[in-house]
Amino acid sequence: MKVLVLGAGAIGGYLGGRLTEAGLPVTFLVRKRRLEQLQRDGLRLTSSYGDLATPVDAVLTGEEAPNPDVAILTCKAYELDSAIAAIRPAVGPDTAILPILNGIRHIDRLNAEFGTERVLGGTVQISVTRQADGSIRHMNDWRWLRFGEQAGGISERVAAIRDAFSPAKGLEPVALDDAMQEMWEKFVHLATAAGMTCLMRANVGQAVRTQEGKALFRRFLEVTADVARHAGHPPPEDFLERYRKLFSDPASKYATSMLRDIEAGNPTEGEHILGMLVERAREYGIDDTLPAAAYAHVKAYEARREDGGL
Repeated sequence: MKVLVLGAGAIGGYLGGRLTEAGLPVTFLVRKRRLEQLQRDGLRLTSSYGDLATPVDAVLTGEEAPNPDVAILTCKAYELDSAIAAIRPAVGPDTAILPILNGIRHIDRLNAEFGTERVLGGTVQISVTRQADGSIRHMNDWRWLRFGEQAGGISERVAAIRDAFSPAKGLEPVALDDAMQEMWEKFVHLATAAGMTCLMRANVGQAVRTQEGKALFRRFLEVTADVARHAGHPPPEDFLERYRKLFSDPASKYATSMLRDIEAGNPTEGEHILGMLVERAREYGIDDTLPAAAYAHVKAYEARREDGGL
């Protein structure tokens, strides 16, 4: 099974590295600086599941790439346009596109570009970071790549991808019977966590050390859950109870990547996550006051960043 991985950052590098280690023909589609780094040093990662240092096949974005059976997209949501342009020449009639971006909005865009029949739903739970020297560090035991058909059910191609990926060390591929439900549940979690940690400019524990913070976090969770219900993907009660507990723990050090992006002065996925949440809340007639405040906060940061005020 031929695999194309768009990007060789933390997630793309880890997934592609593990699949390469397992003997699959993997090609990375990368920018010039990363290509030079991979050609010079190979792909290097450290993990409790075993370290890896290996040469990899990589081509420059814009150059011809082999027609893959699976194309894995690991970019940030705000890079989706360039990602689509990069993979379009490589996508064949039987290529399955597996995006593991945050949020939901990218699915509609990819469907419009490539056809719903080519696009899978997917999520990833892997805690990794790319370090200054280009190596990748796996930080805990999270190692799950979860994917399935948008229409539901475990198809032959989804089962084939799972079986092809299963020999990889430090990676657990999971075929989903209802991929869109899982994506919506992740959206509820992520939109709540990102919205509140960015609005508070604090991690979960710091934000909930007052009764006001706890109440706001719970209210945000209920709003996002209500949006998911109206979209036809109601989160189950045990899911909600788990996150009520997580979002009320004053000892939690959980901080979202969106907050880390703000603290580092980087672009954010605010439009893709919080913008969609506000849009859907208004469409469904749900009180959007708290999500709108978080969205406005992130957009004000981005405006300040664009004006050179950071």
